[in-house]
Amino acid sequence: MSDIEAIMRMAPVIPVLVIDDAAHGVPIAQALVAGGLPVLEVTLRTPAALDVIRAMKTVPGAVVGAGTVLNARDLDASLEAGAEFIVSPGLTAGLAQAAAKTGVPFLPGTANASDIMLGLDLGLTRFKFFPAEASGGIAALKAISGPFGEVRFCPTGGITQATAGNWLALDAVLCVGGSWLVPQGPPDPETIEAAAHAARALVQ
Repeated sequence: MSDIEAIMRMAPVIPVLVIDDAAHGVPIAQALVAGGLPVLEVTLRTPAALDVIRAMKTVPGAVVGAGTVLNARDLDASLEAGAEFIVSPGLTAGLAQAAAKTGVPFLPGTANASDIMLGLDLGLTRFKFFPAEASGGIAALKAISGPFGEVRFCPTGGITQATAGNWLALDAVLCVGGSWLVPQGPPDPETIEAAAHAARALVQ
């Protein structure tokens, strides 16, 4: 089992987090971990993201990664902040090679067969299917994954608590990414923990 696969198998849902205030990092991470979702993807979509990663790393049980990593500069900054895995919306040879040099678990985004074939050429077999719903949803992933029996996915984008179970039922899917767990703004830890429990229960 690859390092990224081990991370993908830790929980059925990886929260995809867009956080504007580093002070929110610890309470959000604590609530998600308490709810049974220890793998946390902090997207580099806000100026606070790297500080959020640093803050969340202090929470026992949290496995904190960086998302929306677009290039080697983002990769280096994420690793310096303590990111334990890297997620990208797409796949380039340059980013994949930079990630491979560091040895960090890497989950690149793919949306078609050509992306997957590029990844396979680069030694990758675990991918994010993104944007999942906009790229054709479950029917599209079933069709795309057919020729690639060894490949496994984390669909992300447009998935909800109501639809996540349908994705998780696919043999090619190890987990899903979810932005529904943590609304933007000041966190409500009780609500977040309850949402995490509900997401965790999708495979119990």
